[in-house]
Order: sequence, then structure tokens, then C-alpha cells
Amino acid sequence: MPGTTLQAISIYKLLVPLREPFVISLGLLRSVENIIVVLRTADGHAGYGECSPFLTINGESVDTCFIVGQYFAPALKGRDALDLAGNLAELDRIIYGNSSIKSAFDIALHDIAAQHASLPLYAFLGGKNNKILTTDMTVSLGPPAKMQADAVRFQREGFPAIKVKLGGTLAEDVARISAIRAGIGPAHPLRVDANQGWATADNAIAVLQALGKFNIEHCEEPILRQHFMELSRVRAASPIPIMADESCGDEYDAARLIQLQACQLLNIKLGKSSGFHRAQKIARLGEAAGLTLQVGGFLESRLGMTAAAHLALSNPAIHYCDFDTPLMFTADPVVGGIRYHPGGVIELPTGPGLGATIDEAWLRKAEQVHF
Repeated sequence: MPGTTLQAISIYKLLVPLREPFVISLGLLRSVENIIVVLRTADGHAGYGECSPFLTINGESVDTCFIVGQYFAPALKGRDALDLAGNLAELDRIIYGNSSIKSAFDIALHDIAAQHASLPLYAFLGGKNNKILTTDMTVSLGPPAKMQADAVRFQREGFPAIKVKLGGTLAEDVARISAIRAGIGPAHPLRVDANQGWATADNAIAVLQALGKFNIEHCEEPILRQHFMELSRVRAASPIPIMADESCGDEYDAARLIQLQACQLLNIKLGKSSGFHRAQKIARLGEAAGLTLQVGGFLESRLGMTAAAHLALSNPAIHYCDFDTPLMFTADPVVGGIRYHPGGVIELPTGPGLGATIDEAWLRKAEQVHF
């Protein structure tokens, strides 16, 4: 179809400082270093995508994504934007892995496809806007007193759940959670994320058993993802339900984890799965296995988190949303997109497609390349 031919492709670096350093067991981040992809068709439609690469998780950086995106652009230019499966297969043919930059192209392609179908992206994905989405708010890793103060502030701001970054020693992490519970009380929903920081199964089991008395909803990725064969033993011994995150990148990872009975929950991220195409496969596998699902992200702006919110409406097994990172930015470059309301409530755009773009003033000043 000539009108849907990909006629122009642009890639931009989006750099935004954070309000304060964001610390997890895998390291410290002071700024956002993301990629924006804009695809334009012959009939004038534009699709926007974003990725937030993580060196320690998907092995990509803003610089590698910027370069690999320049492999993709000439291969896609001239192709039919609506050939989603064919276009995404072409990206996989060009290079193995690189799930982050692939996700930006995937999101932009889905944006165009949903616009052409005159549907909001969640509806194009087969979903319905029939549930209220709420996000948690994350407490960065640090001293117990600072983490307690942050948790108390987030509770006062009305967030319905608080997510806490852990991954230190047993004594350190117990002290952190004890301080937070002393500040927010015993009942406010609390979740923890070790980001693989407890490393071994024996160590993770010891920490999880020590944390069992603190009324924690679930724990993300307690051990090194390379040790996924040990995760079922952690699940069996843990008083806290286990959510797989870094160990669940694509549908093949999800199938393995389900077969191993390694976890009760899966965390789906577009930047890990290469975008919607594979993320939906993960969601369907998790739903069929009776697992509870979460949609999260890295350090995406409201554009990337808008894509995540559309995904969260695409499957009834998705119950949790972790969409807080745009609230950590010092500036907001997004036009349209999701809106944050009191109580952590997320409002999605209802027009065709993704419903989010980047302010042209931000794009003009960004490092960029065009095809």
C-alpha cells in the first residue's frame, strides 16, 4: 500500500537530568539517556517510539542504540509500515539481541498501525479501557533513614503502593524495610525489588525469610538471572511471592520460567521484550499459566510509559503497573501521553494510536540522524 510506505525515519537522543540520583543494586543513575524514533509514512502519519537502554540489564546504551538504529532505518525505509511481523522480523535478521532499540521501532510501528486502524493503541492490541491503572512509587536504595523519609512522603502523596529497592546484606535490607514499616505503618502495600542483588539462592532465601514478617506483596528478581534454574527453590522457601524481571526478557524466557514453576508473577517491559510483538506473547503465556503480571519500565519518559500503559490494558492478567520514572525527571518533553492523577491513577489518551509525541523544541536541540 503506497500510502503506508515508510518514507522518512529519524532517530534522536533524549537526555534529561533526574531530580536526584536513582540507585539500585546494579548501580547509580543521575540522568535519563534515551532514544526517540520517529517513523513517517507517505500519507503523512507519524509513529513515535522510545527506549531507555540499561547497560547492566539489556547490555545497551544510548550510543549503541543510536548506532544500531542506523542499521535498522535504511532496511525499513520503503517497506509497508503495516507489515508489523515482517518489519520486526527484519530487525531480528539484522542483529541478534538489542531488545531496547528494537522496542523503540516496534512501538513506533504499532503507533502507525493503530492510527491507520483509527483505534487507540490498547484497542488495536485487543484490549479494553475497562480498568483503572495505578502506579506504585519507587524508593531508591540508600540509608534506612532516607528510604523511610521517601516512603513516608510517597504515602502522603497518595501512591497506593510503594516499591522499595533492596539488594544489600541481610542486615542492611532488614534495617531498611523495618525503618520503612515504622514510618508508613504495617498495612500500606509494600513491594521489594532486589535487582539480582542477593545473588545466590541460599542468600536470597535467608533474606526473604527475614523479611516475611513485614507484609510484603512480592519480591522482584532476588537472584542473579543466570541462576534461573534455582529460582523455583527460592519460590518454594520464600514467604513472599516471587516476580521474575531480568530473567524474563522474551517469550522463550517466560516459557522456561513457567515450566520450572519458578515464580508466581512476571514483570513485562517493552525494553526487554523488543516491544509489543513479544510482550503480548509473554502476557498470553503468563495468563494461560495463571500467573499475575506486571508491566514496568526503565527510565522512559511519559512517551515510553504511555506505550507501557497501553500494554497494561491489553491483557486481563496484568494487575500491577510500575510507571513512576517520568515523575523523577527535571523536565517533561512529552506532548500528550498519559496523565498522573492523585492516588497514582494513570489516565490514557483516547485518540488513535499511541497518543504521545515529543515536543519539537526538544527534538531540534537533540543529537539526531535522518534517513
